[in-house]
Amino acid sequence: MKVALIGYGQMGHMIESIAARNKVEIAEIYEKDNPIKPSKDEAEKLKDVKVLIDFSFPEAVLDNVKICAELSKNIVIGTTGWEKEIGKIKKIVEERNIGFVYASNFSLGINLFYKIAEYAGSLISTFDFYDPFIEESHHKKKKDAPSGTAKVLHMLLKKSYKDREIPVTSVRAGYIAGIHNVSFDSAVDEIHLTHRAKNRQGFAEGAVLASKWIEGRKGFYEFNQVLESILFKDGS
Repeated sequence: MKVALIGYGQMGHMIESIAARNKVEIAEIYEKDNPIKPSKDEAEKLKDVKVLIDFSFPEAVLDNVKICAELSKNIVIGTTGWEKEIGKIKKIVEERNIGFVYASNFSLGINLFYKIAEYAGSLISTFDFYDPFIEESHHKKKKDAPSGTAKVLHMLLKKSYKDREIPVTSVRAGYIAGIHNVSFDSAVDEIHLTHRAKNRQGFAEGAVLASKWIEGRKGFYEFNQVLESILFKDGS
C-alpha cells in the first residue's frame, strides 16, 4: 500500500520509520516548502497513492482536505486544533465521497484510557463528595492547549457530571511526549488515573493502522470507530 505524508516533523519522521514493517510505502512527502496542490501533475504523482496522512498544522487541515477531495484521495488527520472546522470538513467528505479518519490521539493505549475514564466517571459520580479534574502535559512545541485528548476526556466525563465543573489544566514544557491525568478528589482520598506516552511511536502506529483501514472505504470516521470495527470484526 502506498501513502503520502503531509507534514514532515517529528510525527512524519516516525511514520516513515515504521511504515515498511507495516507494509506501507511512503510515496510522497509534502512540507511547507513543497505543499500539495490540486493539479494534474499532482494527480499523476499520486495515482498509486491510496491515502494521505496529515500531521501538519491546524490551520492547514481544511485546505488539505479540500485538495485531497479534489484529487479523490482518502485522508487521515493526526493534527489537532482544527476542530472548529469539523462541520465544513464533514460536508466536503460527504459531498466528494472520500474516506476520512481523525482522532484527537491515535494511540491505542489512550483510546483504551478513554473507555476506562468514562466508566470511572459513571461509577464515581454517584458520590457527590468527589470532584473530578483533568491535567495534561506536552512538549513545548505543541500549539493547542488543552490538548485534543483532554477535550475528549472532558466530554466523556461530562456525560456523568452534567452539572459539575470539570477543570482542565495544561502544561507545555520540555520534550514531554504526552501525559494525561484524570483524578477524582475528596477530603479523605484521591482516585488517580494516568496515561503516560513513552514516545511518539504509538501515535504513528495508530495513524498507519487507520490509513490501512480507510483504504477503499468512503465516509467520515473517528478512530474509535476504526478500532471497534477491528476489535469486533463487524465488516464495516
